[in-house]
Amino acid sequence: MDVLDRFAGLVRSARKGVAFTGAGISTESGIPDFRSPGGIWSQYTPVLYDDFMSSRNERVRGWKLGAAMFRECARARPNEGHKVIAELERRGHIAAVVTQNVDGLHHDAGSGNVIELHGTNRIVACQSCGKQWPTPVIVARWERGDEAPECDACGGPLKTGTVSFGQAMPEHEMRRASAVTKEADLYVAIGSSLVVEPAASFPRIAKRAGANLVILNNSPTPLDEFADLVVNDQIGKTMQELLQRLDG
Repeated sequence: MDVLDRFAGLVRSARKGVAFTGAGISTESGIPDFRSPGGIWSQYTPVLYDDFMSSRNERVRGWKLGAAMFRECARARPNEGHKVIAELERRGHIAAVVTQNVDGLHHDAGSGNVIELHGTNRIVACQSCGKQWPTPVIVARWERGDEAPECDACGGPLKTGTVSFGQAMPEHEMRRASAVTKEADLYVAIGSSLVVEPAASFPRIAKRAGANLVILNNSPTPLDEFADLVVNDQIGKTMQELLQRLDG
């Protein structure tokens, strides 16, 4: 039995599977890994959340970064990896998607239960009163010269819905992720280096709770030795082949 047949067997028997996804799944949609050479973090120094809140100059800098990230993601479309995950949800094998990504591509692919650990760049929120807008509305203001947009209701600073460095992780999403992780019978980590905490702890938690752990990534991860199955290959191609095995 080859590795894809084993993968298909684990998926076929799963009823509470979780897909845990990182930047690697979206690189095949044309979104570069922001931490890779040439990625956004090599062009912009990250802005700490406390600095963003306390300094207009830092908000100006933060919006250059936020607008660049949004425009990078807005051009992208779901790839086969996203689409197959959504199909596995429709078939009853995947119960939830827990993602480190902020691009919204799982929603676009049709996944229904998506938990975004690091937020989303598709909304902008006032950091004072909580009012929200679709990101394109505020990016249009930024493009017209509003370098550090403020809330039209209370004057508070506006920020994309992504989790910034130094900002607390979203409590509700972390609780949801923890719940589905502990209930999972299969945990498939896809396109994640599994080094960014606290998110990277979820596959370990799932394994300890009794789930089968599969890691699909183009390079080794620190958790490979704990996994039931490791596949080092292209994500879209592998997920397409997985679906073919399930249908075979």
